[in-house]
Amino acid sequence: MYYGWVVVGLTFFAVLVAAGIRSITGVIMIPLEQEFAWSRSAISFAFAINLTLYGFSGPFIAAGLNRIGIRKSMVYAMLLLLLGMIFSLYMTEIWQLHLIWGLVIGIGCGVFLTVLSATVATNWFEKQRGFVVGLLMASTAAGQMIFTPLLSFVTEAYSWRVGLYIFIALTILMIPIIAIWMRNHPSEKGLLPYGAVENVGIDANSIKQNPITTAFHGLWIGVRSVPFWLLSASFFVCGLSTAGLIGTHFIPASTHHGIPEVHAASLLAFMGIFNIIGSMFSGWLSDRFDNRWLLFWYYGLRGLSLLVLPYAFELKSYVMLIVFAVFYGLDWIATVPPTIRLATEFFGKERGAIIYGWVFAAHQVGSGVAAFLGGYFYEVFNSYTFTFISAGALCILATLFVLSVKKRQGSSIPKAAEV
Repeated sequence: MYYGWVVVGLTFFAVLVAAGIRSITGVIMIPLEQEFAWSRSAISFAFAINLTLYGFSGPFIAAGLNRIGIRKSMVYAMLLLLLGMIFSLYMTEIWQLHLIWGLVIGIGCGVFLTVLSATVATNWFEKQRGFVVGLLMASTAAGQMIFTPLLSFVTEAYSWRVGLYIFIALTILMIPIIAIWMRNHPSEKGLLPYGAVENVGIDANSIKQNPITTAFHGLWIGVRSVPFWLLSASFFVCGLSTAGLIGTHFIPASTHHGIPEVHAASLLAFMGIFNIIGSMFSGWLSDRFDNRWLLFWYYGLRGLSLLVLPYAFELKSYVMLIVFAVFYGLDWIATVPPTIRLATEFFGKERGAIIYGWVFAAHQVGSGVAAFLGGYFYEVFNSYTFTFISAGALCILATLFVLSVKKRQGSSIPKAAEV
């Protein structure tokens, strides 16, 4: 068996654990309110810091992955997550929540949930790269599917701290597995990237470069290109309408309308099942069809589903909510493979991961905005209706952004990216 599939498997499970840790936020928001009497907007602000920070860490992590290697980066990040889980057991003040979940866990999640999948796929696969990206992004959905109902049950039956013990055990298990079996590049096993006919090697100069310098150099290339701004704007809306809104506030919104938390968590997990299918299928489609039109349909259909969601809550219709879970789940991470592919097409294989890291930073800014404003508008209006409808309208607007990305002409790197 080609060893790259072992690397993909290790990455899948590591991302799954990180995604599970990220999924805690929607489950523990109400227990934290009840135990510490913290406001929902203050708690949401901590999760907004988390989403924004790990988003902006993406381009620096992309450069760091080249400098110190995938394996070491994953081990260090898993250690950060372990420390964050342990410190969370003893927090008593809101500033500690902001520090632990905003900074420590934010950076740890950033390694696994930003550019790692794109870097692994680029390093190890020449063919089936889109499928591999879709598969690895599906692990984010799998983490949600597996852990959200489990954490909800454990929290309701025992305590939110018991849920943290689960992840402490998982991170302790993953650290030696990654250290022993993970590899940075096919050359370490005497192999070529899957489907490659020659070994292009690794640019030694790029490895020696300072990751901070490399990241900002990628930003300088991106900001002079119209496709960069269009992809960033659309991905801002993507983050706002997924992790920041549904991932953080779907369970609290459900309980606000009288739906038990366990049932809401089950619906979110149900989305995760179809999220896996949607992300993998999207990766397959991105290898074969115009990625701009794929994104057009993804954002358009997502926007329509968000416009319908408030009515499903008001009617307390489980049928409508199940349909929403299926529909929305198929679309959740489907935007990632086409966006990565467009970034790679416009800016080249070497710069693609770093450029995507900056585009993903816009995604996480959107996530942070929605995570905070969702809690803020709830306190203002005592409802999530305004937030859901606004997010749906922005998704419709994003369809215009992605269609405005002109198809690449000539060389694989546009003139705006040639430095």
